[in-house]
Amino acid sequence: MLAMTGRVTMRGMARWAGKGGSYRTIQRFFTTSRSWATLQWVLIRHHLLEPDDVILMGGDDVVVTKSGKQTYGLDRFFSSLYGKRVPGLGFLSLSLMSVKRRTSYPVMMEQLDKEHTAKPQEGSQKKSHGKQGRPQGSKNRHRRDVALSSYLRFVQETIKRFLELIGDHVKGQYFVFDGAFGHNDALQMVRQLG
Repeated sequence: MLAMTGRVTMRGMARWAGKGGSYRTIQRFFTTSRSWATLQWVLIRHHLLEPDDVILMGGDDVVVTKSGKQTYGLDRFFSSLYGKRVPGLGFLSLSLMSVKRRTSYPVMMEQLDKEHTAKPQEGSQKKSHGKQGRPQGSKNRHRRDVALSSYLRFVQETIKRFLELIGDHVKGQYFVFDGAFGHNDALQMVRQLG
C-alpha cells in the first residue's frame, strides 16, 4: 500500500520517490503486471505471522466514495458510514487477522462490478390479504442445499483463490464476516469451501 499526502499524481509520486524514482520509472512500475496478493502474502508470511499465533480469516466490503462518470466500476454502493448508497467504488477485502497481536493483515482486494451487486428482478406479484404464515402443504427444504446469488458466488470464488494462495501455511479455523453475511446462504457458501 502506498500512502502519501497531497495530490496523488504520477508527478507527485515521482517527487516522493527520491533518487532513482523518475516519472518514467513510476510509469513503468504501473504498467508492469504484478500479483499484488502474492506479494502481500509473502511479506505477511515471512515477517508478520508467528507460528504459535491463532489466525482468523476475514472479509468485508469496502466502499471508496468517488465522483465522476468515467472511472471503471463506478456505481452506487451501500456505505455503513453514511447509512445509504453512495457513488463510488466497491471492493471485497480479504485479510488474515492475528489474535495475539490484534492486527489485521490485508492480503487480497477485488473490485465489485455491477453484475456482482445487482439484485434479481422481482416480477409483479399480487399480495393476497389472506392467511399469514407458512402455506399449507409446503415441504421442508434441506437448509444446506441453497442457490447462491451472483454476489455470493463472486465472494466464494474470491475466497477460493485466497485459500489457494495461502495454501497449507495457515490453517484458518474461523472465517469472520460482517453482519451483512449473517444468513444461511452465506454460512453454506463458506461451508462449501471446507
